Amino acid sequence: MEVVQVLHMNGGVGETSYAKNSLLQQKVITMTKPITEDAITKLYCSKYPDEIAIADLGCSSGPNTFFLVSELLKVVDSVRQKIGQKSPEYQVFLNDLPGNDFNTIFRSLSDFQNKLRKQLGPGNGPCFFTGVPGSFYGRLLMKLLFRKNSLHFVHSSYSLHWLSQVPQGLESNKRNIYMASTSPPDVLKAYYVQFQKNFSLFLKCRSEELVDGGRMVLTLIGRRSDDPSSKECCYFWELLAIALSDMLVEGLIEEEKLNSFNIPMYTPSPAEVKYEVVKEGSFNIDRLEVTEVNWNAYQDETDLSDAFKDGGYNVAKCIRAVAEPLLASHFGEGILDEVFRRYREIISDRVSKEKNEFVNVTVSLIKA
Repeated sequence: MEVVQVLHMNGGVGETSYAKNSLLQQKVITMTKPITEDAITKLYCSKYPDEIAIADLGCSSGPNTFFLVSELLKVVDSVRQKIGQKSPEYQVFLNDLPGNDFNTIFRSLSDFQNKLRKQLGPGNGPCFFTGVPGSFYGRLLMKLLFRKNSLHFVHSSYSLHWLSQVPQGLESNKRNIYMASTSPPDVLKAYYVQFQKNFSLFLKCRSEELVDGGRMVLTLIGRRSDDPSSKECCYFWELLAIALSDMLVEGLIEEEKLNSFNIPMYTPSPAEVKYEVVKEGSFNIDRLEVTEVNWNAYQDETDLSDAFKDGGYNVAKCIRAVAEPLLASHFGEGILDEVFRRYREIISDRVSKEKNEFVNVTVSLIKA
């Protein structure tokens, strides 16, 4: 599987699109907002720059892309008005892999800019947007856009747990599509080694692109436990593996296909994130925090239709918007409706009996 070619959220604005099924990710951005606001405020007040270059890495598409940008700009605008500073100009870089639905983003850009001008009022500096397709596990278009020492602020939410490739040496991970309680130790090690390579390279590349004193706020799906196969970070994939295994028993998918499918993702602990930051050496940690969010993003919402009152329905649609391109590339599109029908039933049973949450690891970094 060439991850760079097939890893992207479902595009468009249809019922299975990421745009329609990313409330959970928006809630995580909102939960970590105090950390992001603190970082952008400290950055601005340390330099009062005439221009601020912001990069959102792993921007995907849909409302969350502009939600994050608007929150950052509102914070800077509030601070600069209080101290009587002229508004800076903003350059916003929206990055994701080439398969991302950039078209949907830029079709809605004009409406967003008009809305932002009304929110901020007169005197706010212009805001320019650029799409940057490519992997953030490397320098991003360094000659054209992300020149050395050119970025002021980097944000990434729910992206860095994705790996650049499926780790090598997973042949023994049969019928598991990710790290699981039944995965052999060599599988867990392979995943961790790939995470170390990717995260260290990410830090090195961003250190070259950020200005001195530049800041990053990164949020990953992670875990509190020291065990990389613990339920808190692997359970939702284990349940999807059950749906696929049932289809294998019924002859709906091939055994070789299931045994060779593994999710390119690693959910680190806070200690693992800290270790890599310290080892790489380009950044100082300002804050490192852990939060949780319920699998069912609609749990506390009111005035829901009957469909959205079903936790299994909500979780299955969220995971489908994220995982469908990976499954379609490996198994073919013909299984998708059936596998997620079964997944919904399994999830509905589990969420009715137990509370399940995603663990979020958020780190705020300063370029040393």
